[in-house]
Amino acid sequence: MDIPLIWVDAFTDTPFRGNPAAICLLDAPANEAWMQELAFELGLAETAFVVPVGDHEFGLRWFTPTVEIPLCGHATLASAHALYESGRATGPITFHTLSGPLTCSQSAGLIEMDFPAVPPTPVDAPPGLLEALGVQPVAVLDNNQWFIVEVATAAEVEVATPDLARLKTVGRGGATLTAHSDRPGVDIVSRVFGPGVGVDEDAVTGSVHCALTPYWCEKLGTNELVAYQASARGGT
Repeated sequence: MDIPLIWVDAFTDTPFRGNPAAICLLDAPANEAWMQELAFELGLAETAFVVPVGDHEFGLRWFTPTVEIPLCGHATLASAHALYESGRATGPITFHTLSGPLTCSQSAGLIEMDFPAVPPTPVDAPPGLLEALGVQPVAVLDNNQWFIVEVATAAEVEVATPDLARLKTVGRGGATLTAHSDRPGVDIVSRVFGPGVGVDEDAVTGSVHCALTPYWCEKLGTNELVAYQASARGGT
């Protein structure tokens, strides 16, 4: 049986930039062990598995090379793109996920995603976090997934070289660095490290912006942000 597998670079308009995701378009639910093995074989930050469950409704699951995760932004965007480009969807899409229903819609060649806002909570840095990241914090936050550490400058985010082996043992095995941007037309920058889930550095992370967006909108006094993730591939 042939199963379509589509490779999409998300959060970019340039080939080989942004965050690549593999989208597996299924006709029926697949065996979980097989999905995890395929994700490991492909080795991308996320492989998404999409199965129709109704009119413009789809089940959606995301796997890193080592674990299933509850929420992924770039692979959701890539899944919607794959469905629209293949003609499997034409109108608004509802994805049924471990994080509840997520909706995507298409307008003027763009895809809009409606994701939950998860304002992060200020916390004390757990033992080993700042040492693993090698930074001095402005703030340490928890979004119930990974710790978020704000630093004073975008340059600190961009040049950071975390001790990934040490970071893997802290909290849930990952962390986000963020700062106010000094790039023209960009409000905030970030980088995301997830050695605990088999992704040393995620290229562009949609899900973390569920927390970064409410945090920075309040701090900057705005309700609209342009965010840049300063990984080697980069993405907006």
